[in-house]
Amino acid sequence: MNAPFAKTTRLLLTLMFAALPMVAGANTLERIRTSNTFNLGYVPDLAPFSVQDGDKASGYAIDLCLKIADKLKSELDLPDLQVHYLPVTVADETSAVKLGKVDILCTPTAPTLERRKSVSYSIPVYTAGLSVMVRKDAAEPLLNVLNGQVAYSGPTWRATVNRGLANKTFSSIEGGVTEDWIRVHMRLLNVIASLVTVPSVEEGARLVAEHKADAFFAERILLKNQVAKGGTNDDLMVLDRIFEYSPVAMIVDRNDEDFRLLVDTALSEAYRLGAVEQGYDKYLGGISEPLRRLFRVYALP
Repeated sequence: MNAPFAKTTRLLLTLMFAALPMVAGANTLERIRTSNTFNLGYVPDLAPFSVQDGDKASGYAIDLCLKIADKLKSELDLPDLQVHYLPVTVADETSAVKLGKVDILCTPTAPTLERRKSVSYSIPVYTAGLSVMVRKDAAEPLLNVLNGQVAYSGPTWRATVNRGLANKTFSSIEGGVTEDWIRVHMRLLNVIASLVTVPSVEEGARLVAEHKADAFFAERILLKNQVAKGGTNDDLMVLDRIFEYSPVAMIVDRNDEDFRLLVDTALSEAYRLGAVEQGYDKYLGGISEPLRRLFRVYALP
């Protein structure tokens, strides 16, 4: 290989690798220090956790991420640290962190063993409750089963229990753990039903309102927030039953314990200093004494 050709090849390789997205395997703190930028990822339209607000975002999770930004400013001596708000889809939230497109996914997500193969998680920032939205005129057998009761009175056998769920159309957000949960339970009950996935809570509510789905499963506070908007949602209601509870957390790089330690330190301080409680009061309707006890469990000493 002649010298000019070798030089050109090295230059092309340098430009090519420089153009690739910075993978999350790189040191996150060093990347933030060098760029003086904190890339804050979030899922838009998931009020009250994260909502797009012009070129920024707002919500319970966003406020906590800004606490992390404050910690970065002090720990890295970056008083002028720039915060960039980058919206991502539910389907891309894991890969966005894994590929280094964002430094953290602020919108709380339920950890799973499968996801932990590629990303890691902060300490929990919220305890999610899976609930269901239906129309106010939903059939009684469907309501009975969704409320944990037998669909029909009288002699009970497997077909009777499942009849309230058969030939129904259920909906969930695409790519979330709820989709997997519904599929598993449909198999366990041997239910003949359809599952339609949607990109957002708004779309799930719309399907139910327009009689294109019989029930929409999602995190309880997201459903209640949607019903509170009124309009066509006035015909919808959220059942009291909570099917599953799950601590949810922020996604961080799997291979960067230093950054995760800083995130967990900032969040633990937010618990101890009252910032999390203030966030609950502002966005989530306040807290109860059991929640206060749970805060002490979530915060690391």
